[in-house]
Amino acid sequence: MKKVVITLTAVTVAGLAIYAVRRHLKYRAMREKVAEEGYETAHDILYPRRNNFLKNLQYGPVLPD
Repeated sequence: MKKVVITLTAVTVAGLAIYAVRRHLKYRAMREKVAEEGYETAHDILYPRRNNFLKNLQYGPVLPD
């Protein structure tokens, strides 16, 4: 029983460590992309997930119905 608890604890800690590393790498990649784009890029292009409410957004001219 003691081995099972130790194994489950080790698997949980390893899973959390992998999750934290992947999250950090994803965050770092996003920050590097933003740094490469510069200050002139629009916020909705740099951070597309934050604009979920703009699903009907259209670029360019829009013709009335």
